[in-house]
Amino acid sequence: MINDTLYRRKYLIGGIAVVVVLVYIVRLFMLQIIDQSTQTKADNNAQLRQTIYPSRGLIYDRNGELLVANQPIYEVTMIVREMKQEPFDTLGFCNALHISRDSFEIRMQNMTNRKKNRGYTQYAPQIFIPNLSQEEIAQLQQEKYKYPGVDIRIRTLRDYTYPIASHILGSVGEVNHNDIKQDEYYKTGDYSGRDGIERTYEKELRGQKGVKVFMRDSRGRIQGAYMQGQLDCEAEAGTDLYLSLDRKTQQLAEELMQNKIGSIVAIEPATGEIIAMVSAPNWNPNQLVGKERSHNYQQLLNDPYKPLMNRATQAQYAPGSTFKILQALAALQEGTITPNTKYPCSGQTSTPIKCTHDHGTPVDLEEGIEQSCNPYFWALYRDMLQKDGYEDGHVRFKEHYNDWREIIASFGLGERFANTDIREQAKGYIPTTEFYNRVYGQKGWKAITIRSLSIGQGEILVTPLQLANQAAAIANKGYYITPHFNRNDSMKSDIHTTLVDSTHFDVIHRGMARVMTDGTGRWYNIPELQMCGKTGTVQNPHGEDHALFIGFAPMDNPQIAVAVAVENAGFGATWACPIATLVMEQYLTGEIQRNALYERMANANLIEEQDEQ
Repeated sequence: MINDTLYRRKYLIGGIAVVVVLVYIVRLFMLQIIDQSTQTKADNNAQLRQTIYPSRGLIYDRNGELLVANQPIYEVTMIVREMKQEPFDTLGFCNALHISRDSFEIRMQNMTNRKKNRGYTQYAPQIFIPNLSQEEIAQLQQEKYKYPGVDIRIRTLRDYTYPIASHILGSVGEVNHNDIKQDEYYKTGDYSGRDGIERTYEKELRGQKGVKVFMRDSRGRIQGAYMQGQLDCEAEAGTDLYLSLDRKTQQLAEELMQNKIGSIVAIEPATGEIIAMVSAPNWNPNQLVGKERSHNYQQLLNDPYKPLMNRATQAQYAPGSTFKILQALAALQEGTITPNTKYPCSGQTSTPIKCTHDHGTPVDLEEGIEQSCNPYFWALYRDMLQKDGYEDGHVRFKEHYNDWREIIASFGLGERFANTDIREQAKGYIPTTEFYNRVYGQKGWKAITIRSLSIGQGEILVTPLQLANQAAAIANKGYYITPHFNRNDSMKSDIHTTLVDSTHFDVIHRGMARVMTDGTGRWYNIPELQMCGKTGTVQNPHGEDHALFIGFAPMDNPQIAVAVAVENAGFGATWACPIATLVMEQYLTGEIQRNALYERMANANLIEEQDEQ
């Protein structure tokens, strides 16, 4: 009996011993393999890892002019463990940085709060105060030896050489929790592109961090490079970026849009490169740099004129008379008209759509474009849709409508541009048969029901970017390259061919040239530049009409296509057209000769006039 008991105890004790050993093995595995915190603490005691931040890539315009550079800033870091090991003169430290004791305590709490600073450890440097100038850091630099655990690091912030292109370039700001969670590259206190080009090309511009590892003794004092620098890694500067923007043209365009609401987009037709893009009102990009970034951003966010909105890509307007060019091309492609087809016009007594003015009648296509004759374009639109009548439940009519819609869409309307570095685009809208079926019923609509589409009103919506691209496609006689900013050759290969044969564009070019020589644009034409254009006045239920213009130059070898939209400005010929011709003049000749026109456009305050009404 006793032997049995001893026998069982032997196995029990053995089992307990095995369990204890297994527990130790599992614990050691967890500590050494799974949970690295113990090893990390040990390493932090023996090492000091100092991050080396790379210089962010520079940004240039198409001519090699520097648009975005870097400026040095300073940040104060702390190693909390070292700070607590020796007496710390908090008052002297606060005086050196010109901060209050309360500010010191708040910053310490935020820095050591793992919810706000997810990468916090008392063994590694933590950012105490970022974004300090040389003047602000001068006293602490002289007295730094007094404050254990405190160091000063040099970082760089963006420096915008010219106060332009804010919507295009974007800004750089401190990363948030989501950024850190999504990309292990970032740590608390790092910076990244928040919008615009800075965000689109963040990975190229940011470069690669480096690191220097120092050896520390038992008291935390640095004793030199760890392992003779074998673990050190140099920082790699970010890649420089060359944009398609022309600095002088961009600057002029922004000056012309001062105190106005609207946008300008200029594209090089042969490449799809954006020469200038302006959204007004805008802001100085240097406002979103440094300590005042948050304050200035909030001011911009609360501005009733919405300067943060990029109207060039996000604002949507009815295209008005600028759309008549596409109507003509669709009718030519469908065989509804020829360049010699004529329609009568009764001026302001015309029905169901009246003309805005009296002119000769009947008119052919070139004259129709020159005079912007509403009855002409209503007639060709009606004939295009109703050439087979309404038999068989409107089937044929709707087929013709869908054919028309496909032609219009082939010019880049109704969808966002894909495979581009242009951010935050609105789609615009070309109504579908399904839409009108819902509104009017399956058999409740015909051409006269949607007659407003014939002159670019009604449900059609476009963005200024789409209008400029439309102008580029017309200039190219039937194709366009996706608009973009980066001059990388790969961006120039995305070619889109419209559904209109190239043979139909010559008469369109001649008609648009007549707009500038004899039509609404004649007062602002420069004959030597062979300007082609089309003005548009867009009805606006919320106030004064919007002024639009599309055009390109020179006619025989187009180098620039332009779209201008000025909200609540009235006639397109009064504001949008002269602004567009100044932009073309600057880009094609390198200077402005018409100084009086420039002064009148640049100094006009349409916002103030609208507020007074």
